[in-house]
Amino acid sequence: MNISPKSVRFDDSTMWVTLEDGQVLAVSLTQFPILLNATPAQRQAYETSAYGLHWDALDEDISIEGLIVGKPIAKPATLTSLSALSAR
Repeated sequence: MNISPKSVRFDDSTMWVTLEDGQVLAVSLTQFPILLNATPAQRQAYETSAYGLHWDALDEDISIEGLIVGKPIAKPATLTSLSALSAR
């Protein structure tokens, strides 16, 4: 099994990740607030690696392993930023 990402597409609420072995992962964007709030152009500006996805302009990294086991990890800085915004 090759879990390397091949491509990514989005609709309004879901990220669809196609893996090299043909599997397609559907992931709710609510798990990734940075991507949920990004523009379509920002979402499409991703890079793939053997183990995941990276959005340089958004400073977002997602591992394919994390998607498969269903445990995406939010960065502490993201959580702090969201807390600061909700306090306003």
